[in-house]
Amino acid sequence: MTLLHEIQACQICADRFAATQHAPRPVAWFHPSARILIAGQAPGARVHQSGRPFTDPSGDRLREWMGLEDAVFYDKTKIAILPMAFCFPGYSGKGSDLPPPAICAKTWRSDALATLKNVRLTLLIGGHAQKWHLSTRGSVTQTVQAWRDHAPDVFPLPHPSWRNTGWIKKNAWFTTDLLPELRCRIRDVLDDQRDTA
Repeated sequence: MTLLHEIQACQICADRFAATQHAPRPVAWFHPSARILIAGQAPGARVHQSGRPFTDPSGDRLREWMGLEDAVFYDKTKIAILPMAFCFPGYSGKGSDLPPPAICAKTWRSDALATLKNVRLTLLIGGHAQKWHLSTRGSVTQTVQAWRDHAPDVFPLPHPSWRNTGWIKKNAWFTTDLLPELRCRIRDVLDDQRDTA
């Protein structure tokens, strides 16, 4: 059984999810040849239903940020999507997504990342991914503001949720400065992959 199939069969959170009345459904999306890694938070309810990452309005916005069409975004040989937890964690009593259970990253993350030896660009979406990969202690805003400290190989990003529309409007530099650089870097990485294929 491959690592991908082991992750897809994982049930370690079955008891935890019983409280939120849903079963584990790991959404693992990666291939060893991928050049770009998207490190996100955890699947939402729509992704839990579809079994495919970012099949929701957040995914629409992320693809717009990256300047990619669905066919490229969902090509596992180009782009790996490894959230901090592979399953939808459920909703809190207030109706918001629960944080990704730490047990998932402890169990799978190092092994999954070890298979991605060709990654040249990593997108860190949200605080959980940024803290794990960069050992940051500041807020998401502070980390994303310091994006130049990590570029061109790593770009910290806010979550593309529509709840962050106000943040994006307030931080105009994200759209005018960071996104053009991100799209340029993505094109370079993908073009280089075609040249060496």
